[in-house]
Amino acid sequence: MTFDDIKESLEFLDDWEDRYKYVIELGQSLPGLPEDEYNAANKVEGCVSQVWLVPAFDEENGKQVLQLKGDSDAMIVKGLVAIVIAYFSGHTKEEVAQLDAERDFAAIGLQEHLTTQRANGLKAMIKRVESVAAAD
Repeated sequence: MTFDDIKESLEFLDDWEDRYKYVIELGQSLPGLPEDEYNAANKVEGCVSQVWLVPAFDEENGKQVLQLKGDSDAMIVKGLVAIVIAYFSGHTKEEVAQLDAERDFAAIGLQEHLTTQRANGLKAMIKRVESVAAAD
């Protein structure tokens, strides 16, 4: 599922209770990580819940393309992880640098409907992916 698909689905839902349920469903669709990937190197700091993001760069058409996996111990946050994965996966490092994640996430209204702690956790996930993509 792409970020645009998620955005369209969220726009279709009228109230935030239904949108929260949808975000939870997105999280439930994520497969768990292999046990060895639940480690300090993959853990995202700045999240109240435990969050792990596992980046990998795959060669596609001569370019390094980001593929993310992730998980969380909290249902809503796991849904946010799924959205972050959909947003960033499939992009090159250069494309990630050009994305405006804060703007795009604000456009779907997520951050204004999250608790401060969850919004900060979402920002920490975004920053983590951006820093991984910016690293050489």
